[in-house]
Amino acid sequence: MSDDGKTNDKLIATKEKWVEERRGLTGRRNRDRLPPGQHLTHDWPVLDLGIHPNLSTTDWSLTVSGAVESPLTWNWDQFRAQPQTDFVTDIHCVTTWSMYDSRWTGVSALHLMALVRPKPQAKFVMFRSFDGYTTNVPLEYFADSDVMLAHSWQGLPLTREHGGPVRVVIPKLYFWKSAKWLRAITFMEKDSPGYWELRGYHDVGDPWEEERYR
Repeated sequence: MSDDGKTNDKLIATKEKWVEERRGLTGRRNRDRLPPGQHLTHDWPVLDLGIHPNLSTTDWSLTVSGAVESPLTWNWDQFRAQPQTDFVTDIHCVTTWSMYDSRWTGVSALHLMALVRPKPQAKFVMFRSFDGYTTNVPLEYFADSDVMLAHSWQGLPLTREHGGPVRVVIPKLYFWKSAKWLRAITFMEKDSPGYWELRGYHDVGDPWEEERYR
């Protein structure tokens, strides 16, 4: 973990090398609970760019903009005043680990979308984080019933290293798509690659299709 605002260049270089080596690819296709090439863990590894923003709930805000009818900005109290939802999901990381039965609490993506009302031409979503991280997803994946903006995990507030105060959770995609330290969501007409996508990672990231890399 880095507290001095510097990225973890060694980790970033390692993950870029995995793209070149096509690490973790098996060529199998299945719809079992554990996707191909994954192994089960009972601990939650910490993986990110190395910068862990020291955000209090009073510092946090979320802006939603782009191809929507009603852009919005929430502070922490406004976010917590929204209907709260619980989901239990599995996590699948592109680095080949999976973890079962995480219980998340937060605001569902469907509720957010009902408020901002994406325009018909909106087809993609970009997430932006307080550490400078970005990642893109097709709108259809963000609009799924089990996607949320989570503030709690297993009944406790998300810790700083795992993306608190608020992170995205998209269970059906590799977990690099579930951006930590969320600060902005932009609905887009055209796709645009995020941080890891620019470095060779897949634009969608379906674990069961082994969409690790482009």
